[in-house]
Amino acid sequence: MSAADSPVKAVLFDRDGTLVHDVPHNGDPDLVRPVDGAREAVALLRAHGIRVGVVTNQSGVARGLISDGDVRRVNRRIDDLIGPFDVWAVCPHGPDDGCHCRKPQPGLILWAAGRVCAAPADCVVIGDIGADTEAAERAGARGILVPNDRTRPQESAAAAHVAPDLLTAVRALLTGPPTGRILANERPIETAYGPGPASTGPRTADDDGRSGPAQTPSATAPGRGVFRPGDATHRDGGAARGSVVGGRRGRSS
Repeated sequence: MSAADSPVKAVLFDRDGTLVHDVPHNGDPDLVRPVDGAREAVALLRAHGIRVGVVTNQSGVARGLISDGDVRRVNRRIDDLIGPFDVWAVCPHGPDDGCHCRKPQPGLILWAAGRVCAAPADCVVIGDIGADTEAAERAGARGILVPNDRTRPQESAAAAHVAPDLLTAVRALLTGPPTGRILANERPIETAYGPGPASTGPRTADDDGRSGPAQTPSATAPGRGVFRPGDATHRDGGAARGSVVGGRRGRSS
């Protein structure tokens, strides 16, 4: 089946905790470790003509813990190990910067979907926390939660679609959008609801969703420059693997 035959035109992955093991504020490409099945999952989508991208919050840039260049080098390493990806969208702002693209806000999803010429309704977002699936819902896309040991139980309970692992999530999309709450899997269903740290109250995305209020986006692509949405490169479409930095809109969270 080709992308032309399937309602799913693109799959957008969260980065840390979804495609690669989470190393907080990682700026070292040598620390990149793909999760089990990540390479196979991306290759399977590409083989079926479905576009692939990454949407990730990286507040370490705003905090001065890593640089934009560090993010690019890590992204390039992920591209080498798992990709290639058709689009990278990165928000570098902090939790208090008040931006419209930082997950769980929908901006990164909307921008990435536009870069791969797909309507949000034809996109699926796969992530490991509630901010990922909430961003998908706000953008008009579908979200799939793939829990890990940092996913909170209430996030699994609230997700519209849950898969026990990345490859299972992707395989469920090859014939169309997800339709069931618990996607067909190769492991016990209970693994989708594994123990996680107890917590109450909603979380917003901080470094691909760990915690913190919402903010502005920016997309950083391997080997590309950074430009603002109003720049001519962005208005003219540019390369799908380009980068975008959203303008700040105040200090609200």
